[in-house]
Amino acid sequence: MTIRGKIVLGILGAAAAGVVIGLLMAPDKGSETRKLIKRTTGDWADSFANLLKKGKDFTKQKFNSAQEATM
Repeated sequence: MTIRGKIVLGILGAAAAGVVIGLLMAPDKGSETRKLIKRTTGDWADSFANLLKKGKDFTKQKFNSAQEATM
């Protein structure tokens, strides 16, 4: 695994730990907390999808550059 991959996994792990701690100490009612979790999870999913798209585009660009260099 690359250093970048380890950093991303570390950030995701820290974020998950933060969510768990936040839930344990949440002052809101359960229904409000569930709404917040749903909203936050959706935002994270969108961010992760965007990150994957950027990675795919970056990889495709590097592949095309390498392919052109070999011609």
